[in-house]
Amino acid sequence: MPTGRVFKRPGKAGIISRLLPFTDLSLNVPVPSRPVRPSACPGLLRIVQALDGGICRIKLPGGVLGAGQASALAAAAQRYASGVLEATNRANVQVRGVGAEAGVLQQALLQAGLGPAHPGGDDVRNLMLSPLAGIDPQQALDARPLAAQLLRLLEGDTRYHALSAKFALQLDGGEALACLDHPHDVWLSPLLLGGQWHWGVGLASSPAQGTMVVALPLGEALAGVAAVLGRFLALAGSDHTRMRPLLDAIGLEAFLAPLGLRRVTHSGPRGASGGRLGVYPQAQAGTVAVCAQFELGRFHAAQLHALAQLCRRWGCGALHLTPWQGLLIPGIAQAHADRVQAELRTLGLLVDAEAPLAAMLACSGASGCAKGQADTKADARRLAMLLAPPRPVHLSGCPRACAAAHVAPFTLLAVAPGRYDLFIRDAAQPGLGRLRARELTLQAAASLLNGLPRSDT
Repeated sequence: MPTGRVFKRPGKAGIISRLLPFTDLSLNVPVPSRPVRPSACPGLLRIVQALDGGICRIKLPGGVLGAGQASALAAAAQRYASGVLEATNRANVQVRGVGAEAGVLQQALLQAGLGPAHPGGDDVRNLMLSPLAGIDPQQALDARPLAAQLLRLLEGDTRYHALSAKFALQLDGGEALACLDHPHDVWLSPLLLGGQWHWGVGLASSPAQGTMVVALPLGEALAGVAAVLGRFLALAGSDHTRMRPLLDAIGLEAFLAPLGLRRVTHSGPRGASGGRLGVYPQAQAGTVAVCAQFELGRFHAAQLHALAQLCRRWGCGALHLTPWQGLLIPGIAQAHADRVQAELRTLGLLVDAEAPLAAMLACSGASGCAKGQADTKADARRLAMLLAPPRPVHLSGCPRACAAAHVAPFTLLAVAPGRYDLFIRDAAQPGLGRLRARELTLQAAASLLNGLPRSDT
């Protein structure tokens, strides 16, 4: 759609990477004048207001953030916002505290190559990969080539810009580290049929819990996914922004029948991966990837700048964001893994699975969101010190449960400052699970959680 202004992804000469110092930004990329459609979801071109200022969300292709881009992002967040950033549960990153200089912030991010190829394509870049995609010796398929094709399709073909900002896709290549219990509108996983690898496609579910309903030969995967997306857009009404409501309304058979795709019924290939933190071998001999986590998903611009330097020094010059609000640094010589973990720990990141905050989630809470009933970030830190051993607890400031993409084993739902209802995940119960206790103080919640058997986790 014409905008009257030039909008294109800059080449190497236009990217702020390794060319400018941390505090220097040369800005000449205009923010598109095209109106941005209304939505509650932040984007790079849509700043959504929160209690602590605007939120600008940057969607990273495959979760990958180059070192130069990381430095540019850190500089922009420090200069034009509060300097506070967050890793999201879709392996993206967002800037908090955006104020009067929102336009200049957006220009800096566009110049760093962090925007879409087309202004209307920002919302639809919801394609999640494993942080180990393409470098994991365990993977059955390298998901990166198909991911690049799908992103070009979603960004470049304006028909797909009608998809909701929440409509999401996932490519699982069979990696050792993958978020497989995250529900997606469309997901693909490796499927072996007749001795040949295919992409198995699932709808409105997750690879860990859903069922593959279509098999696509590798060379036909792009066309097959495009057909599924086109069918969705042709049928979806105003109440069908996601795949699940549409399938509930018309049924799976009615949705798939006209597409002529090969039908299968095959359960998800494996359970959700276990560990998130630690050292992972790469397909490249002698190299490993180190996975760490930000405390409660939040970090500061100075940390990001230091991480950019670290991945240049020890890795391959890129940070891979993870769906667990953390990051993975690939391309590290195996002999240097311990040193990299030590540096990450010094920077305030979690590298040990048994760290008190390693399994905890918390939304922005009352300090950053008008809907928050309690200061969940601060309360999570207090609770973590009371739990022995650490527990996978999600503290939510309101029933929207924004911080978690799926139901956590234990959810503390704020009902007042310092007071929470406790829910335990139960497949037979809708929503957050089974209500265990009401209006608990943090001390009471810790006592109750400490008394539960580990098997409840």
